[in-house]
Amino acid sequence: MHELSLAQGLIDQLVQLAAENNASRVVMVRVRIGPLAGVVVDSFRFGFDAIKDMFSVTREAVLELDCPPAGYRCLSCGRVDDYCRSVDVPCPGCGEKGKPFPVGDDELILLQVELEKEDDESISCSA
Repeated sequence: MHELSLAQGLIDQLVQLAAENNASRVVMVRVRIGPLAGVVVDSFRFGFDAIKDMFSVTREAVLELDCPPAGYRCLSCGRVDDYCRSVDVPCPGCGEKGKPFPVGDDELILLQVELEKEDDESISCSA
């Protein structure tokens, strides 16, 4: 389960960001997981929730996930649909049959981190 190591890497980044900004805790972290990233979202969330308790600075962190859907491109005409049709169903755009090609991002991106300092000052870092 590589999601656990991905979650550990994220926690390590958060601990480092908190230290660099003299923050007392991580309030929120927002991550985008592309539809072709090969990440099981529930496993990633489980790993994050399990590991965050190991550090006082991340213990109360809320994980927000942005998981856009994949698209499917017809190899004949280039039309992109949000569903995958079977090979024997013609493309609504050109009428050709054939398996559409999946399209979408394959990244795991740290989008935003909200930190809190001892004096309740809030810091938001965006990518």
